[in-house]
Amino acid sequence: VSGTQEDDVLWIAMAGIHQIWALMLEGGKLPKGSDLKKGVCLRFAGSGNEENRNNAYPHKAGFAQPSGLSLAPEEPWNCLFVADSESSTVRTISLKDGAVKHLVGGERDPLNLFAFGDVDGAGINAKLQHPLGVTWDKKRKLLYVADSYNHKIKVVDPKMKNCATLAGTGEAGDVVGSSFTQSAFNEPGGLCVEENGHLMYVADTNNHQIKVLDLETKILSMALPILKPEACDVPDNLPVQKDKITNLPRLPKSAPNIQLPSLTVAPGQTIQFLLKLTLPPDSKLNEEAPSAWFITAEDNTWLLQGQCLTGEIKDVSCQTVIPFQLPGSCVSAEATLAIKACLYYCSKGSSACMMAGVSFSQPLQVTGTDQGSSAQVELIHTFVTN
Repeated sequence: VSGTQEDDVLWIAMAGIHQIWALMLEGGKLPKGSDLKKGVCLRFAGSGNEENRNNAYPHKAGFAQPSGLSLAPEEPWNCLFVADSESSTVRTISLKDGAVKHLVGGERDPLNLFAFGDVDGAGINAKLQHPLGVTWDKKRKLLYVADSYNHKIKVVDPKMKNCATLAGTGEAGDVVGSSFTQSAFNEPGGLCVEENGHLMYVADTNNHQIKVLDLETKILSMALPILKPEACDVPDNLPVQKDKITNLPRLPKSAPNIQLPSLTVAPGQTIQFLLKLTLPPDSKLNEEAPSAWFITAEDNTWLLQGQCLTGEIKDVSCQTVIPFQLPGSCVSAEATLAIKACLYYCSKGSSACMMAGVSFSQPLQVTGTDQGSSAQVELIHTFVTN
């Protein structure tokens, strides 16, 4: 989470080393600190010991897997709220002097990381279980907490230190009820209140959903759909405009690169790549892994404008049709497409699973001469067990 009053610091929850770090987005000072240059990243709070220890000196305080941060830069708060997961607490770090204080949850013994539960109350009498996220509602001056293992969203009044259930039944589920407390979550992990304070978005982790809480009407809306714009259904794919893909899988070094004969094509012409892959005997695709095909053109990215560049491979018993249309505005040129496939498969007789890949290099000779409505290119490969 970024910000001070000048919005010049990025605050980082370093869960693995139980500390809070700061990245200077501009030159300046941290509380009780000296001048720091832009780009400096350093520890701000936390000794590194996994504990629930509050202290006026930030480096002597102890956290236990801090996971969520939210900033309240306005007075009288002027602090960073911390969801300290393993201590099942919410803590504050002053942006004036760096003092770390308790807000709700946990207990007084800094070494007891098992003081968890599901109890509405004030201060130490309130109990949480592995909170993962916090978000500040500057409109209402309230803090919302993703109480993950209790499958709830809780609301904290930092002035009174009161903590109460806002949404969720306490049982894992996926229910959009008529009210917040009749709705169910499954380990919610992240929260965000929109700028005007009307809606709160909840990452409902184990339901793989973003749910929306209307803080005015107290109604939980239907989950937002999770779209994968980089993926296309083939052959009945829609014209997804995805010119750049940044999360392509890296093929294993053993993946062969098959050189195809040069193909003469015309601007606007469609090529149908017919991908037929054969797995080793007694093997099957791993249904839980993202086997996929994708297209690249490292030195000829103009070819990729408006194309569907990747899609899932769910069945290798039939060929996958990959359509590709040459840009209509291109002129005579030479280019090379790379059509790649990455498969995850398992042996039917054991639990051993493997990753395999193959790349096909297709040289193109683009001319102004009409070559017909479409062309077909077979991409055939049989994987063998090493």
